Formats: sequence, structure tokens, C-alpha cells
Amino acid sequence: MLLTIGRVSSPLGDLLLVSDAAGRLHASDFADCEGRLHRLLTRRLGPDHRLTPGAPPPAVAQALARYFAGEVTAIDAVPVVLGGSDFQNRAWAALREIPAGQPATYGQQARRIGNPAAARAVGSANHDNPCNIIVPCHRIVGADGALTGYAGGLPRKRWLLTHEDRHAGGAGRLL
Repeated sequence: MLLTIGRVSSPLGDLLLVSDAAGRLHASDFADCEGRLHRLLTRRLGPDHRLTPGAPPPAVAQALARYFAGEVTAIDAVPVVLGGSDFQNRAWAALREIPAGQPATYGQQARRIGNPAAARAVGSANHDNPCNIIVPCHRIVGADGALTGYAGGLPRKRWLLTHEDRHAGGAGRLL
């Protein structure tokens, strides 16, 4: 499978986007987290996968630009190929069901996938999320509403949640 790696700019730093010829996203991460992106791809695709430099799919780049411009639902329709275990894929699909501006807890995500006792396991799956922002693991907060880990760093997570709250019609109730 031929995968292309491209770059788009964002208010939080450049994003790396790994996509296939059909324009489906296989991975995304901040450029300063490139090592993590490659580790997660190697875990899913094996050590022999190759990435060819190229432009990201226009539809994905445009969706991200609209998202950062305030149209926070623009990323909802970006096609992704996640390729995790059955449990991971269900956990990641559940992340995409969380509306922008309405963060959820690990427990709520576990209930959403039909496994209410799996809050820690969904946390582990979120840690291995291959498509940051598009698969919005930043929308998960602690049971008390506190910010919890985010591979891109808590300042970025805070920015994303505040951005979504502001543009999703929130009342500034977050953070």
C-alpha cells in the first residue's frame, strides 16, 4: 500500500498527514511528534511500511483549515482508516461521536462502546489514537473535568477544547 505523508499548517504548529491514494487519512500528528506518528504506524503496518512525501489530500487539508477557522464540525466527515484492534477501533469510533464543545470522560466513552468497566482500556486506546484532531481524543477529560494526558501536550489540548467550545456555541464553561 502506497502512503503519502504531507504537511499542513495550523495555529498549534504544523500537522503531518499520512494518507492513501483514495484520500483517506491513516495517521496525523503534530510535526514535533513525528516519532510517535512513525511508532504508531510501524505497530499497525509493520516495519517495512514506506511513506512517500507529497501533498495531503485537498479535502482533508480544507477540512482542517475550516476547523481551525471555527467550523469545528468540518472534520467530522474526513475518511479515516484506523487499523487497530476491534476494541481500539470501537473506542476511536466513539471519540468521533463526541460533539465538539461537549467533552466526555473515559467512563462515558467506555459506556458508549458498551463496556462500562473499560475506562482504563479506552484510555490506553486513546493513547494509541493514530489520527489526532480528526479522531478527537482531546475531547476526553478526567471524571472531575480536569485535563488529562494528550500526546500533543496539555496546552494544545486546552486550546482545542476552548476553540471548540467557543465555536460550537458553548458558554465558555470549559477550562
